[in-house]
Amino acid sequence: MIALIHNETLKLLRRRRFLVVLLILAILIPIFTYAQYKSVLTAQERMGTSDWRALLQQQIVDTQNRLASSRMPAEWQEFLKVRIQQQQYYLDHNINPMAPGAPTFARGFMDQAISLFLPMIIVVLAVDLVSAEFSEGTIKLLLTRPIRRWQVLASKYLTLLLFVSLVIIATLMLASLISGIVFGYSGWDLPVLTGFQVVGSELDTSRVFVLPQWQYLLMQYGLGWFVSVVVGTITFMVSVLVRSAAAGMGIMMAALISGTILTQMASTWESAKYLFNVNLGLTDYLAGVLPPIRGMTLSFSLAVLSVWAIVSLMIAFVVFIRRDVTT
Repeated sequence: MIALIHNETLKLLRRRRFLVVLLILAILIPIFTYAQYKSVLTAQERMGTSDWRALLQQQIVDTQNRLASSRMPAEWQEFLKVRIQQQQYYLDHNINPMAPGAPTFARGFMDQAISLFLPMIIVVLAVDLVSAEFSEGTIKLLLTRPIRRWQVLASKYLTLLLFVSLVIIATLMLASLISGIVFGYSGWDLPVLTGFQVVGSELDTSRVFVLPQWQYLLMQYGLGWFVSVVVGTITFMVSVLVRSAAAGMGIMMAALISGTILTQMASTWESAKYLFNVNLGLTDYLAGVLPPIRGMTLSFSLAVLSVWAIVSLMIAFVVFIRRDVTT
């Protein structure tokens, strides 16, 4: 098995998909860093101060003014009410939720990337792991070796898990190193509040506790790894079912983008909570953000994603083992 994984690793590196992913991260993270820097400067210039308490208080006032709009949908009103309660909690406990620093940027980056950006780069990595064997005509040669089909597919999947882990590590390292040039590298021990729970439209703070930011980042990027594994597994199944990498890419991109739309529009469609693409924002539970659909919790989303991954993996193995590749 180790020899098979080594062989699959060389294949993946030869296709340069991993290098493309690293290049995407290396280009976009500086852009996001600059955008965050300009956002901070604009807020400070507008308020005429760099005092985080004054800035956070102004954010609360701005959000309250938005709530006064009668045209705002009910689900957005609930979201903003929870956000105000959370910001007020930070203010009351004298904790700056967005203290400048590389760790804070890395935390915010994962919050924004976990639902769409990170899954999309995992799709780029995994979409042709199996379908490329068909398009390049190497599948027959591969299966004529004295190795069982399930071992061939298992080596591909284990290689995928290896590279998904490398992507998560690279994301954390690049986000920290690049943003630290602008914001500094301090803040790893900054206290971060977690344990917020939303009951109805109210924020429950009875179980809130404080973590140093480095521990929070480990939890956050661990959830990002789990989401990446699930998306990678589903993409892996699509790569088995569809012989064209372009078709597989289109299917997965449509699924991910539709999930982003559903989280914004389908708050009253409760059955949508069983779709994998609605459950990708796991870090929102750490931050106490209102879930897109009532009844969703961290354990529920983990269970739904696990079922999707297990079923996808089973389908991939059954189809690959039984497929006729003589034509």
